[in-house]
Amino acid sequence: MCGIVGILGAHEAAPQLLEALKRLEYRGYDSAGIATVNAGRLDRRRATGKLVNLADLLVHEPLAGKAGIGHTRWATHGAPTVGNAHPHRAGPVAVVHNGIIENFRALREELTAEGYAFESETDTEAVAVLVRREMDGGQSPRAAAAAAIARLQGAFALCLLFEGEDDLIIAARKGSPLALGRAGGEAFVGSDAIALAPFAARITYLEEGDRAEVTRAGFAIFDAAGQPVERPETEVSAGASLADKGNYRHFMAKEIDEQPGILADALARAVDAGRGRLNLPRGMDFAGVSRLTLVACGTAHYACMVAKYWFEQLAGLPVDVDIASEFRYREPVLDGTGWAVFVSQSGETADTLAALRHARGKVGQTLAVINVPTSSIAREADLVMPIGAGPEIGVASTKAFTCQLLALALLALKAGADRGRIDAATLARHLADLATLPGLVHHVLGRDAALARLAGDVARARDVLFLGRGALYPIALEGALKLKEISYLHAEGYAAGELKHGPIALIDTAVPVIVLAPRDALFEKTVSNMQEVMARGGRVLLVSDAQGLDEVGTGTWAQFPMPAASALLAPILYAVPVQLLAYHAALAKGTDVDQPRNLAKSVTVE
Repeated sequence: MCGIVGILGAHEAAPQLLEALKRLEYRGYDSAGIATVNAGRLDRRRATGKLVNLADLLVHEPLAGKAGIGHTRWATHGAPTVGNAHPHRAGPVAVVHNGIIENFRALREELTAEGYAFESETDTEAVAVLVRREMDGGQSPRAAAAAAIARLQGAFALCLLFEGEDDLIIAARKGSPLALGRAGGEAFVGSDAIALAPFAARITYLEEGDRAEVTRAGFAIFDAAGQPVERPETEVSAGASLADKGNYRHFMAKEIDEQPGILADALARAVDAGRGRLNLPRGMDFAGVSRLTLVACGTAHYACMVAKYWFEQLAGLPVDVDIASEFRYREPVLDGTGWAVFVSQSGETADTLAALRHARGKVGQTLAVINVPTSSIAREADLVMPIGAGPEIGVASTKAFTCQLLALALLALKAGADRGRIDAATLARHLADLATLPGLVHHVLGRDAALARLAGDVARARDVLFLGRGALYPIALEGALKLKEISYLHAEGYAAGELKHGPIALIDTAVPVIVLAPRDALFEKTVSNMQEVMARGGRVLLVSDAQGLDEVGTGTWAQFPMPAASALLAPILYAVPVQLLAYHAALAKGTDVDQPRNLAKSVTVE
């Protein structure tokens, strides 16, 4: 969450900073600001709300200068006000910051006792004042920044700009990502590749604890011990520069629509269709694995819940599923014969990264299922399974979720084969089945208009329930999450059999109940639970295939037909209508689909 950009350029920095921050809007924010150095003078502009407010301010109060830093802030300490917006300034230094400074109160008390004043409620301002104190004591900007950063506790990515220094930015990271880029005598800093893609074709990721002195001539990078180090350059992926909605109204709509092609590409990379074999990254051998621990947050956590069914049913492999923010605190029992799998779209999710670090050395292997191969989680895991979804800009995950599911399904099949639970012929049949997935998703997308009509009624509801059984239960949870995220409706997902254990009390004629029920081994059980809802006046939208709808007949409020799908495909396929339903409900309510309130795309604070 939050976005950082720094520029030491050959042209005016303010327009470039603003454009780069627009590329980071997807991360989520509630205020923004920039600071520049011009003819040695440091100045800044800040505004709350969307970037257009900052752009308007810059029209009336322009900022000159070819060196600058910018920030989009997602509020943690202090409300989203101009006074709390970044950059924060203390005398000759301005700072932008992602993360949380955990010892800011102690620093603030120390500095206040020495006579330094604070203007905001934020933890970040303590960094600026601390650097100023070091400079007041005679330290150079470089030395002052190094001394101040050494005092900080917590997670942070920092960019510091100094009055009188138009060819210097100090950057540092601990727990939050930060990258550097160079091109044509200019230097850049950004919180991710998307920010830097228009400026530099190759970027350098700072490692944990690194501090960098950035000038137009190059980077001087120091590790956590203060020793000079070299960090490798990485080519910016082509997709990083393609953050464009095209002809779509929203990124979310574009990303939902991209799913057939992206799933087809992922299958082409992972499957040797001619031989009915898997082509997964090296090291994916589950033969001696005793247990899997799957760890993730949010939507990725629901992907793990689906994968638990697959790994246990296809491979006979016991699975624990943990919410990353709780994983370390329950003191999980881990051993060297088990693997820990960490699922994250961004690869920078703070809780998931902390869980990975906790598990490292306690399990046989750590495996990252990841969308950004250069991310912190990917770099620190023993094994990496890329999902290949490409840049996902909408805050509510869509294509990354279905790609996570596909990647986990492929891993479950590999585990089944490695453990002798699936023979070659059975594996080939499963892979042939998966090959039909892109076409089936395309078929569902073609019925978008029907869901758009139903979404108008859903948008007027007070509460909405989603029901599913087996591997469709996590999809019910995901459907409810999507609706909550972008339409702000209260929605809950339940295992259908649990309805009578309390949630049925919520049922009345005003509550839509979306039932996800492919005609599978659990269909009759799910329909029985659905009848309990209908007997109490609940308005049921049944999502099922032709055979399931035919067996149920009439009596439901509405029905949405799905193509027939195997048990392996159904959770991936049924994710699509709940995405579309949430999207159209948000349109009906007029909410901000791509950047819903209070949310961030990449949650880089605990």
